[in-house]
Amino acid sequence: MKLAQNSLKVIREQLLMSKAELARKAGVSPLTIDRIENGKSCRMETMRKIILALGYTLEDKDKIFSDNS
Repeated sequence: MKLAQNSLKVIREQLLMSKAELARKAGVSPLTIDRIENGKSCRMETMRKIILALGYTLEDKDKIFSDNS
């Protein structure tokens, strides 16, 4: 199984945000944030929640989640 490429951990840390804080703002579990940071895929709705919780717009999706297939 190929792991997805993403910059979530780097961006979250640049914003001085904990996994728990991001999870709370996005309305997902901290385990979900951990899995995504470790390269697991997630649903489109989860991506949307995380992007908005980080203060980005949906047009910035590729800055956080990039598909390098």
